[in-house]
Amino acid sequence: MRKVRVGIIGCGGIANGKHMPSLSKIEEVEMVAFCDIIEERAQKSAEKFGIEGAKVYTDYKELLQDESIEVVHVCTPNRSHSFITVDALESGKHVMCEKPMAKTYAEAKKMLEASERTGKKLTIGYQQRWRGDSQYLKQVCENGELGDIYYGRAIALRRRAVPTWGVFLNEYEQGGGPLIDIGTHALDLTLWMMDNYKPKMVVGTKYKKMGDQKQTANAWGDWDPEKYTVEDSAFGFVVMENGATISVESSWALNIADPNEAVCLLAGDKAGADMLDGLRINYVKNNRQVIEKPDFKTGGVAFFDGDKGASPADLEARAWINAVINDTEPPTKASQAIVVTRILEAIYESAETGKPVYFED
Repeated sequence: MRKVRVGIIGCGGIANGKHMPSLSKIEEVEMVAFCDIIEERAQKSAEKFGIEGAKVYTDYKELLQDESIEVVHVCTPNRSHSFITVDALESGKHVMCEKPMAKTYAEAKKMLEASERTGKKLTIGYQQRWRGDSQYLKQVCENGELGDIYYGRAIALRRRAVPTWGVFLNEYEQGGGPLIDIGTHALDLTLWMMDNYKPKMVVGTKYKKMGDQKQTANAWGDWDPEKYTVEDSAFGFVVMENGATISVESSWALNIADPNEAVCLLAGDKAGADMLDGLRINYVKNNRQVIEKPDFKTGGVAFFDGDKGASPADLEARAWINAVINDTEPPTKASQAIVVTRILEAIYESAETGKPVYFED
């Protein structure tokens, strides 16, 4: 059996919570190298997930010198996604980079260009595509059951669930707050379902209304106002080249009774769909309005099973390694993910300037 030798760069929460556990379930994978600026974290990851004799590094460039490593997973803060990914691609590795692709469109463009220049595969970690409801809805869209989808809502709204660990509240490291953290998942889902990657214009707003509050009832305990340097909510209005409209809604802390995270709503000229109360497809039949709710708890092919078997992260990792082994397209194309980053950046820019952002190409 062919073994795919993998190196992990960044051994923090997302690597330990998603990437390494999922890779460990794939028989063809060997995790052979681990890098983190905190050596102890890399060492612990190597002991838990690595093969015997796995290497530990604090400098990612040393890891990239190992020619036996075929795949690198970049699990660092957003600020370093671009330059680490470019270096990894140019050293001859295929790269899975955790979402978002980068802080800025310019940085993401360097990543895409490096992938095209080197011929190495690049994918971005948008595992929400692999949920049972997402896979089902994608098939509905591809079958044309919704018709021409001209309106979408990308929804990532929490009531009081601000992440208080790591660098989530650090604008320098992350590039923003909930918009770039969880809004990115919702926007990726929406664009993917609509199969529409040509934005024309964006208007955005952002708010920091909660950052200075105390006794917050936050899910992970009160945050430190001194370290809260990002927005707590951001919203965008996107007009696509074909006239379609997308609303982007993101927040870690919004005073709403019914939060929903990493979901979308779609409206076509034949039918509509949303993930607001499970997956619902709405249409007209026999001159009656009908709502259809697929059951993901019983039967069906395991691939669409949202309640049993592999997690979305496991399915994403399996698809990624299959793409490497079989030399096929990766599960999330970098050419798609770069559009997500471009729109997010435009929302932030519009929010700062108070003006619309128009795309020239």
